[in-house]
Amino acid sequence: MSSLRARLLAAVLGLLAVAALLVGGVTYRSVRAETEALFDYQLRQMALSLRDQGEVAPAQASALADEGLDFVVQVWSADGRAIYASRAHSALPRRAQLGFADVDVQHQTWRSFSVATPSRVIQVAQPLSIRRRLAADAAWRSVLPLLLIAPFMAAAAWWLTALALRPLQRVAADVRRRDEQSLEPLPSTDLPDEVTPLVSALNALLLRLARSLDTQRAFVADAAHELRSPLTALKLQLQLLQRADSPEQRSAAIDTLAAGIERAARLVEQLLTLARTEPGAPAATLQRLDLSELVREAVADTVPLALARCTAFELFADQPVWVDGERAALSALVRNLADNAVRYAPPGAKVELRVSADDDAATLQVDDAGAGIPPAERERVFDRFYRRNASDEDGTGLGLTIVRGVAQRHGATLTLDDSALGGLRVSLRLPVAAGMGLHSSA
Repeated sequence: MSSLRARLLAAVLGLLAVAALLVGGVTYRSVRAETEALFDYQLRQMALSLRDQGEVAPAQASALADEGLDFVVQVWSADGRAIYASRAHSALPRRAQLGFADVDVQHQTWRSFSVATPSRVIQVAQPLSIRRRLAADAAWRSVLPLLLIAPFMAAAAWWLTALALRPLQRVAADVRRRDEQSLEPLPSTDLPDEVTPLVSALNALLLRLARSLDTQRAFVADAAHELRSPLTALKLQLQLLQRADSPEQRSAAIDTLAAGIERAARLVEQLLTLARTEPGAPAATLQRLDLSELVREAVADTVPLALARCTAFELFADQPVWVDGERAALSALVRNLADNAVRYAPPGAKVELRVSADDDAATLQVDDAGAGIPPAERERVFDRFYRRNASDEDGTGLGLTIVRGVAQRHGATLTLDDSALGGLRVSLRLPVAAGMGLHSSA
């Protein structure tokens, strides 16, 4: 049964049925007991009345002889002789037991009450089957209203269930009316306490979706804007190559075009890397990694640029440092930090990369001898396509944005500070792998 309304209705109707059975059963037994007690009271009162009268008057005897009466009056003398019977009967009790008694006569049970005087014994008896039938009839008449009202109770339960679920239906209808662009919060007023958490969770989800879509729209707009300039430059460089008259001009145009293609390719690569680190990107599969080994491998990709600028790398990553992370994302993080350190440090400068660990975290520290970043701008450099020097054509303005995205996906802490080398120090603290220390093996 998948319908919530059907489940609630079945539960309510089941409870009503159980309650009706319990109440009906208790009422039936109670009314039967009270009716039989009333019959006993009538027997007793009639016997006592005849005792107090001394004899049965002719008019009273005629009334007691009515065949419509279901009880019989008998009187015996003190020596046991039957001196009176209200009416003839084939199987009357032939003895009297003082007080209340159940007397069996020819497979029929009589309920009797007998009282004695000095001269006689008076008994009023009634067939037990008649008493029980009358008591059962009275009991059924008391239970009958419950049976008659049961369909109305079921209809009321159906209506109340629909009324209770109406807020859910209203929320569902509101969601159905929306399209992919309608991400406004759902109304949360006049909702029962049980529905409010659901609507709050949906509103939180809609808010996250809206932020994710806004981020994607901004990313696409920024990417389109940033790609326009290098593509335009490539067109101009191609035209220069086509108009070149001499081998020297053609060679220079080809070198310029190759450099432009490399810059465009780097920008596209950075854009793709950034897209994988943006909020809302698919969650990565984490694996246990040696951060020292990963740094050594990632830095190797930056060595050609460092050699071209005569930059010296000093790498302090000799001991294994184990972390749980995504290899491709962390490699991109290290390459961007190393690439930025080389690009923004003077030619012939030194760049240091250091990997260390303590009991709580693994640390990657990158120092360069460049111009550094003033404290006032250290938050802005994480924005997409932000460049401190607008004339800088080598940078894409995405390196530190990618670094921050990867750090956030790994629950890491990223800080910018002044370096002892005179430039910028970037420190990244990652949680160490569970059960792993500085010198642990995989």
